[in-house]
Amino acid sequence: MAERTEPHVIVYGDAKGFAQKVQIGSFGLTADEPASFGGTDSGPSPYDLILAALGSCTSMTIGLYARKRRWPVDKISVSLWHSKIHAKDCDDCETKEGRIDRIEMEIHLDGALTDEQRMKLLEVAGKCPVHQTLTSEINIKTRAV
Repeated sequence: MAERTEPHVIVYGDAKGFAQKVQIGSFGLTADEPASFGGTDSGPSPYDLILAALGSCTSMTIGLYARKRRWPVDKISVSLWHSKIHAKDCDDCETKEGRIDRIEMEIHLDGALTDEQRMKLLEVAGKCPVHQTLTSEINIKTRAV
Protein backbone atom coordinates (compact mmCIF):
# COMPACT_ATOMS: atom_id res chain seq x y z
CA MET A 1 0.00 0.00 0.00
CA ALA A 2 1.25 3.51 -0.81
CA GLU A 3 2.48 5.58 2.09
CA ARG A 4 0.00 8.26 3.12
CA THR A 5 1.19 11.83 3.13
CA GLU A 6 -0.46 15.11 4.03
CA PRO A 7 -3.22 15.91 1.52
CA HIS A 8 -2.19 18.25 -1.27
CA VAL A 9 -5.76 19.34 -2.05
CA ILE A 10 -8.24 20.23 0.67
CA VAL A 11 -11.80 21.38 -0.05
CA TYR A 12 -13.99 22.87 2.64
CA GLY A 13 -17.23 24.81 2.96
CA ASP A 14 -20.52 24.90 4.75
CA ALA A 15 -23.69 23.12 3.68
CA LYS A 16 -25.63 26.35 3.01
CA GLY A 17 -24.70 26.51 -0.66
CA PHE A 18 -22.45 25.18 -3.38
CA ALA A 19 -19.45 27.52 -2.92
CA GLN A 20 -16.38 25.71 -1.62
CA LYS A 21 -12.91 26.92 -0.69
CA VAL A 22 -10.17 24.91 -2.36
CA GLN A 23 -6.64 24.83 -1.00
CA ILE A 24 -4.09 23.33 -3.40
CA GLY A 25 -0.74 23.44 -1.65
CA SER A 26 -0.09 27.16 -1.20
CA PHE A 27 -2.74 28.19 -3.75
CA GLY A 28 -6.34 28.99 -2.88
CA LEU A 29 -9.44 29.36 -5.01
CA THR A 30 -13.20 29.05 -4.82
CA ALA A 31 -15.30 26.46 -6.64
CA ASP A 32 -19.01 27.05 -7.14
CA GLU A 33 -21.90 26.44 -9.48
CA PRO A 34 -23.40 29.04 -11.81
CA ALA A 35 -26.41 30.98 -10.54
CA SER A 36 -28.55 29.12 -13.08
CA PHE A 37 -27.78 25.90 -11.15
CA GLY A 38 -28.37 27.41 -7.72
CA GLY A 39 -24.83 28.58 -6.98
CA THR A 40 -23.47 32.08 -6.52
CA ASP A 41 -21.09 31.92 -9.50
CA SER A 42 -18.16 32.82 -7.22
CA GLY A 43 -15.75 30.42 -8.93
CA PRO A 44 -15.42 27.74 -11.58
CA SER A 45 -17.62 24.65 -11.38
CA PRO A 46 -16.12 21.24 -10.60
CA TYR A 47 -16.42 20.28 -14.28
CA ASP A 48 -14.67 23.53 -15.25
CA LEU A 49 -11.81 22.53 -12.95
CA ILE A 50 -11.56 19.13 -14.66
CA LEU A 51 -11.44 20.84 -18.06
CA ALA A 52 -8.81 23.29 -16.79
CA ALA A 53 -6.67 20.38 -15.55
CA LEU A 54 -6.94 18.58 -18.87
CA GLY A 55 -6.33 21.69 -20.96
CA SER A 56 -3.33 22.87 -18.97
CA CYS A 57 -1.77 19.40 -18.93
CA THR A 58 -2.33 19.05 -22.68
CA SER A 59 -0.70 22.41 -23.38
CA MET A 60 2.23 21.64 -21.07
CA THR A 61 2.79 18.24 -22.71
CA ILE A 62 2.72 19.68 -26.23
CA GLY A 63 5.04 22.51 -25.22
CA LEU A 64 7.54 20.16 -23.57
CA TYR A 65 7.61 17.88 -26.62
CA ALA A 66 8.08 20.84 -29.00
CA ARG A 67 10.84 22.39 -26.84
CA LYS A 68 12.77 19.13 -26.67
CA ARG A 69 12.71 18.92 -30.47
CA ARG A 70 13.26 22.66 -30.94
CA TRP A 71 10.10 22.91 -33.04
CA PRO A 72 8.84 26.45 -33.72
CA VAL A 73 5.77 26.61 -31.47
CA ASP A 74 5.06 30.18 -30.34
CA LYS A 75 1.72 29.70 -28.57
CA ILE A 76 -0.62 26.86 -27.68
CA SER A 77 -4.33 27.37 -27.07
CA VAL A 78 -6.59 24.59 -25.84
CA SER A 79 -10.39 25.08 -25.79
CA LEU A 80 -12.58 22.51 -24.04
CA TRP A 81 -16.28 21.72 -23.61
CA HIS A 82 -18.02 19.17 -21.41
CA SER A 83 -21.44 17.69 -22.13
CA LYS A 84 -23.54 14.62 -21.42
CA ILE A 85 -24.61 12.65 -24.47
CA HIS A 86 -26.68 9.54 -25.11
CA ALA A 87 -24.35 6.58 -25.44
CA LYS A 88 -26.22 5.40 -28.54
CA ASP A 89 -25.12 8.63 -30.28
CA CYS A 90 -21.43 7.80 -29.79
CA ASP A 91 -20.04 5.62 -32.57
CA ASP A 92 -16.62 5.14 -30.97
CA CYS A 93 -17.74 4.47 -27.37
CA GLU A 94 -17.84 1.06 -25.69
CA THR A 95 -20.91 1.95 -23.63
CA LYS A 96 -24.08 1.79 -25.73
CA GLU A 97 -26.82 2.51 -23.15
CA GLY A 98 -27.54 5.48 -20.92
CA ARG A 99 -25.63 8.75 -20.94
CA ILE A 100 -21.91 9.33 -21.01
CA ASP A 101 -19.62 12.30 -20.50
CA ARG A 102 -18.09 13.86 -23.59
CA ILE A 103 -15.17 16.26 -23.53
CA GLU A 104 -14.42 18.07 -26.76
CA MET A 105 -11.02 19.67 -27.16
CA GLU A 106 -9.67 21.97 -29.85
CA ILE A 107 -5.96 22.69 -29.99
CA HIS A 108 -4.57 25.71 -31.82
CA LEU A 109 -0.83 25.81 -32.44
CA ASP A 110 0.86 29.08 -33.48
CA GLY A 111 4.18 28.61 -35.20
CA ALA A 112 5.84 27.70 -38.48
CA LEU A 113 5.23 23.96 -38.12
CA THR A 114 5.10 21.41 -40.90
CA ASP A 115 1.94 19.35 -41.33
CA GLU A 116 3.83 16.33 -39.96
CA GLN A 117 4.91 18.27 -36.84
CA ARG A 118 1.33 19.44 -36.23
CA MET A 119 -0.01 15.90 -36.54
CA LYS A 120 2.64 14.59 -34.14
CA LEU A 121 1.83 17.31 -31.58
CA LEU A 122 -1.88 16.43 -31.78
CA GLU A 123 -0.94 12.79 -31.18
CA VAL A 124 1.25 13.81 -28.22
CA ALA A 125 -1.71 15.76 -26.75
CA GLY A 126 -3.44 12.47 -25.96
CA LYS A 127 -0.45 11.35 -23.92
CA CYS A 128 -0.66 14.05 -21.26
CA PRO A 129 -0.91 12.47 -17.80
CA VAL A 130 -4.33 13.97 -17.01
CA HIS A 131 -5.73 12.67 -20.32
CA GLN A 132 -4.34 9.24 -19.47
CA THR A 133 -5.94 9.39 -16.01
CA LEU A 134 -9.34 10.47 -17.32
CA THR A 135 -9.43 7.72 -19.93
CA SER A 136 -8.24 4.93 -17.60
CA GLU A 137 -9.97 3.07 -14.82
CA ILE A 138 -10.08 5.30 -11.76
CA ASN A 139 -10.28 3.81 -8.29
CA ILE A 140 -11.48 6.29 -5.64
CA LYS A 141 -11.38 5.17 -2.01
CA THR A 142 -13.60 7.27 0.26
CA ARG A 143 -13.72 7.05 4.03
CA ALA A 144 -15.34 9.06 6.81
CA VAL A 145 -13.00 10.52 9.42
